[in-house]
Amino acid sequence: MIEAPRPRASSASRITLRTADAAEAKKLHALITANREEGHLLPRTLGELAVHANRFVVAVRARRIVGCAELAPLSPHVAEVRSLAVDRQARGARVGVMIVEELRRRARREGYEKLCAFTHAPGYFSQMGFSIVPHSWLLEKIFTDCVKCPHFRTCGQYGMVVPLDTARENAVHIERSDTQPAAAPLA
Repeated sequence: MIEAPRPRASSASRITLRTADAAEAKKLHALITANREEGHLLPRTLGELAVHANRFVVAVRARRIVGCAELAPLSPHVAEVRSLAVDRQARGARVGVMIVEELRRRARREGYEKLCAFTHAPGYFSQMGFSIVPHSWLLEKIFTDCVKCPHFRTCGQYGMVVPLDTARENAVHIERSDTQPAAAPLA
């Protein structure tokens, strides 16, 4: 059986990732609100999105934002993937995975030791290396956000964490200062 060649991705279907800016707060708000109405996210105000827009990574296709998420610092050691939202028409194209991977790179570069997420879809995050943990393991999140949430005592979200290998990003290469050859390995 001969298969037909797969069509090439057109430039209209190409996804680019970049940092959002405050002028895009309304677009972020609309995307997050649409996902919230489907039961995926907690609400965000337009004002807070404008203030924190530069912490968002957006996925853009054909000059249109089709996905977003915030890298929210919780402590000097922990950052959160917050408000991960993908336009309904862009789902299935790995947009969310691309955004989370970019947030992971940024978190590593900024020196965080772990990245967390609170989600109703633990399977999605576990495919990206996150593990389910008790909420009490993420006290930074609890004291920053959870205590203010109306669902605090009845939270249905899963706490998830992925450790970040910051050693790779921050490796310092030390040159040998002596001229002695390295010892030969023992046979």
